[in-house]
Amino acid sequence: MSTPDQPSFPTSLGTSDLTSMSLLGKDVATELMGEVTFGELAYWLLTLQRPTRQQGRLFEAVLLGLADHGFTPTAIAARLTYLSAPDAIQGALASGLLGGGSRYLGVTEDTGRFLRAVVADLDEVPTDEAGWDEVALAAVRAQREKGTFVPGLGHPVHKQGDPRTPRIIEIAREEGQYGTNLALFEAIGRVHEQVLGKRLPLNGAGVSGAALADLGIPTELLRGTVLLARCAGLLGHVAEEIRRPIANSMYLSIDRNAVYVDPSDGQAG
Repeated sequence: MSTPDQPSFPTSLGTSDLTSMSLLGKDVATELMGEVTFGELAYWLLTLQRPTRQQGRLFEAVLLGLADHGFTPTAIAARLTYLSAPDAIQGALASGLLGGGSRYLGVTEDTGRFLRAVVADLDEVPTDEAGWDEVALAAVRAQREKGTFVPGLGHPVHKQGDPRTPRIIEIAREEGQYGTNLALFEAIGRVHEQVLGKRLPLNGAGVSGAALADLGIPTELLRGTVLLARCAGLLGHVAEEIRRPIANSMYLSIDRNAVYVDPSDGQAG
């Protein structure tokens, strides 16, 4: 018990004593290790609720779909940082994670936040596709009028459709985890062309945000969940860099092809 000279710092997470370790009120060695998957534990840590089998399957599917997407800027940053400081692998991972922003990795949070805001403003939740389409049309029009993008639409590679999107929706339906956010997201996919004048695919980052929102992940932790998934992918890139290095070639390709430009050429006026 704390005293004025000995403050307390409450936590529901990990504690330990001389002979044991506990996490989330469970003994780590006897109740968690070998009994709970890492994905289940991550969900539990984020929500303080142990996931059902159905929730766990969808959550882990989302993590898997977000783990890696090839030579993205975040992966390149991790590899180049490892090239520069191979003695500090934490720097390589951190450099990749720090690149998770509005263009890469942040779309999941943006989409989940957007969908939740639209759903929260509804006086009545639609019960069929027609109702959701009406809500989606209004939401897309509002974004267009504000001159802002609808998060979760479009992909630089998967222009004909992101293969992760239908699979996550399929798993959500199979496991009874298809909720209002996924319903709205799918409706946006059906109607956005009426407003934008072109058809764009629903991307994997966006559908992940919708799924995580339906799973109850707090909005402020959506991007953190993506970073958890991407950390595994970045570690994979570092591992591959150790086995088959290419970062030095990346560096030399840029360095040896640098072209001097007079500073005045880049000045306005």
